[in-house]
Amino acid sequence: MVAIRKKLVIVGDGACGKTCLLIVFSKDQFPAVYMLTMFENYVADIQVDGKQVELVLWDTAGQEDYDRLRPLSYPDTDVILMCFSIDSPDSLENILEKWIPEVKHFCPNVPIILVGNKKDLRNDEHTRQELAKIKQELRWVPR
Repeated sequence: MVAIRKKLVIVGDGACGKTCLLIVFSKDQFPAVYMLTMFENYVADIQVDGKQVELVLWDTAGQEDYDRLRPLSYPDTDVILMCFSIDSPDSLENILEKWIPEVKHFCPNVPIILVGNKKDLRNDEHTRQELAKIKQELRWVPR
């Protein structure tokens, strides 16, 4: 049986948890140390609706130094994972200011999945204060 091949590109600010997410998904292990990513690829073989899928995972660098190289990752993308870190309100703001415009420009019809990483840091006191400020600024109302 021939596997279906799909390409997933993950984007977001530097140090927001993109590489860890992909390593845990593809290798079922959590990296012990932080690794600065330039551009890495991983492959995960998965079953979807009884069909074999080869999911090619493209890990991109979020740092501004790589803004000119990152677009090389976008051709033939099937889905975008757009990440922010729950303990970094700036990374969430950058979703609107940087990542959505960039992805919409290079991948106008590609589905986007928004992912909040580092939820284990949500209850950190500094994080709670920063998230509370954002909620107030956005006049967020829980539903």
